[in-house]
Amino acid sequence: MTVSTVSKPEIVIAAAILLNDRREMLVVRKRGTTQFMQPGGKIDAGETAEEALHRELEEEIGLVLPANTASYKGVFREEAANETGADVVAHTFIARLTTGVLPRAEIEEVRWLAIDGVSGLPLAKLTETQMLPLARAALAESVNEPR
Repeated sequence: MTVSTVSKPEIVIAAAILLNDRREMLVVRKRGTTQFMQPGGKIDAGETAEEALHRELEEEIGLVLPANTASYKGVFREEAANETGADVVAHTFIARLTTGVLPRAEIEEVRWLAIDGVSGLPLAKLTETQMLPLARAALAESVNEPR
């Protein structure tokens, strides 16, 4: 038996789990694609994950997140949605969103996804396997916080 040591190409990104008060998570669909995913994008050389997040959110959906409103949740890996044979490695942040957003740049569509049911939307694997559970956990934690 031969074990392959060839690693897959990696796409390193900053991704946002943006939640509203209706237990929904914002997802986007890029132009020319079919799957919905988190807003965000590739981290440029010399940029931190948080800097990339802020830049990408403004470019993609016109969102300027106030400083210190996004909390870092870690790095998550999954098969890339739009690049066959590659993995996406997502530095992930969560924030509450109280303003509207509009698709810009390469984003064709913006949708709110109910996190407690079946949406029927075609979701990127990372969104389905990693981001939705994180969103549910974040909302469960906020319900249990003392007021």
